[in-house]
Amino acid sequence: MSDTVIEQSKKEKSKPVIIVKDLYKVYRIGENRVRALNGVSFSINRGEFCAIVGTSGSGKSTLLNMLAGLEKPTKGEIVIIGEHMETKSENQLVRFRREHIGFIFQSFNLMGTMNAVENVALPLTFQGVSKRERTKRAKKMVHLVGLDKYWDHRPNQMSGGQQQRVGVARALVVNPEIIFADEPTGNLDSNTSREIMNLMQNVVREQKRTLIMVTHDNTLASFADKIIRIVDGKIVDMVDNTENVNAGTAEVVNKSSEENNHEKGE
Repeated sequence: MSDTVIEQSKKEKSKPVIIVKDLYKVYRIGENRVRALNGVSFSINRGEFCAIVGTSGSGKSTLLNMLAGLEKPTKGEIVIIGEHMETKSENQLVRFRREHIGFIFQSFNLMGTMNAVENVALPLTFQGVSKRERTKRAKKMVHLVGLDKYWDHRPNQMSGGQQQRVGVARALVVNPEIIFADEPTGNLDSNTSREIMNLMQNVVREQKRTLIMVTHDNTLASFADKIIRIVDGKIVDMVDNTENVNAGTAEVVNKSSEENNHEKGE
């Protein structure tokens, strides 16, 4: 790859795809006013994996809802790929999500009567894609997440980790610029959680997606390029974790190589 192409790629990645300015969300509970978000500002670059970390009630889920256009802010700006989310109508937000956003849910949200490929293809139905093209694209995504042997299995025939891989494939099938993940490993054991996090890391790198994950788990957050910590609706820390992530990836690659050499008797 030429130096010009590499430099161009770096510049592309350094462009903010999400810009949040002075964001507030105030809820009225009786006569009281609760500030779920209290003046939040940050940006996320294209192709970045960002973890928003906080305990229950910290405001992290409210922030995710704001970013996804599921709730309106009380005050402030949310600019995603150059478009102001806070000024859009509900119909415009639905269209924007359908065309630009993928979602990964904690509880998988798969249809029990559909197999893996059918579940992955479902979002394409709402885009008016033909059945033949839906199936083709869904099978490609099922292959990407390593579920070739399970394409015709229904959710109750798959483990939790396999179901979440289907969830990742479903988020990717619409070719989204941004993926939002809400506690994506909340229903999984620690080993399976690590597998899913590695998969999500690979998706960001290889598919050049921007991924925003909400979690309460610091270990899971360590997989992200950027870590934003939120307490009582305010950002208290923002860390560039790229160096640690790259070092961890190198460790995994080296370990895998050593294991392969050992198996071959080298």
